[in-house]
Amino acid sequence: MTIPSISLSRPDRFASAVLMAVAVLFSCVMCYAADLPALTGRVVDNAGIIDAATRAALTQKLADFETKGSDQIVVATIPSLDGEEIEPYANRLFRFWKLGQAGENNGVLLLVAPNDRKMRIEVGYGLEGTLTDLHTKLIIENDMVPAFRAGDFSGGIGKAVDDMVMVLEGNPEELEARGKRNPADDSTSIDPIFAVFLILWATMFFGGMAMAFLPPMFGTKLSPGVYKWLGMTFRYGRGPSGYSGSGWTTGSSSGSGWSSGSGSGWSSGSSGGGGFSGGGGSSGGGGSSGSW
Repeated sequence: MTIPSISLSRPDRFASAVLMAVAVLFSCVMCYAADLPALTGRVVDNAGIIDAATRAALTQKLADFETKGSDQIVVATIPSLDGEEIEPYANRLFRFWKLGQAGENNGVLLLVAPNDRKMRIEVGYGLEGTLTDLHTKLIIENDMVPAFRAGDFSGGIGKAVDDMVMVLEGNPEELEARGKRNPADDSTSIDPIFAVFLILWATMFFGGMAMAFLPPMFGTKLSPGVYKWLGMTFRYGRGPSGYSGSGWTTGSSSGSGWSSGSGSGWSSGSSGGGGFSGGGGSSGGGGSSGSW
């Protein structure tokens, strides 16, 4: 029995290719999203940095706060971001967990990745006018960073939650006044390793530029392409075949360098535990990030 072959026209082949690309992209996205942790409660401490007593107190505090006004705060810790920036990760996690209520978008996510020494407060659309970027920045810089540098993760997270609750309950003045009394120290905001790299790069770049232009301008010409300056001999290109100069010699432009490559917000199934979930809220990237 002969199986007839099917011949696709060019438009059909193009449509099939597009559908296959979309399917592959969708499967990749689904695999990527599968790496996000499950929402198991108001405190998801997958990094294990919050002590049991603080975790229990935070869970109760956040439950009581949500009961009052339906705003939902969830604390999450993960060991590492696996190379992803914390901003897109926090936004993906917020949306994956659907924090807050669908109609109110009144969720807040406090995320800490200790191995990367990064934290972020992600704020839902509906709370951006109350828990502003300024407030989240003050909370991170004044509450979390000093405590984390001292190794007190539980204390820093507890203070951050207290201040978020305070602002959302309509009392932001104390937080803002505290920020003015204790301005953040930006002197340590630059990574020392990056600073050293920047200095070395600048030295090599500007040193190379100087060596390329200054000897011909201020040095003594010995022969075509050969100059003597500051006690050193500089040769540009190929000098005479018999020339053997001592001192600094510059060749072609193939030197070393660097390049960059390529209802309320929760529902319970039974009182026996579990069943916590977001209500369907969304975030557009409001909030602040920090590191320690």
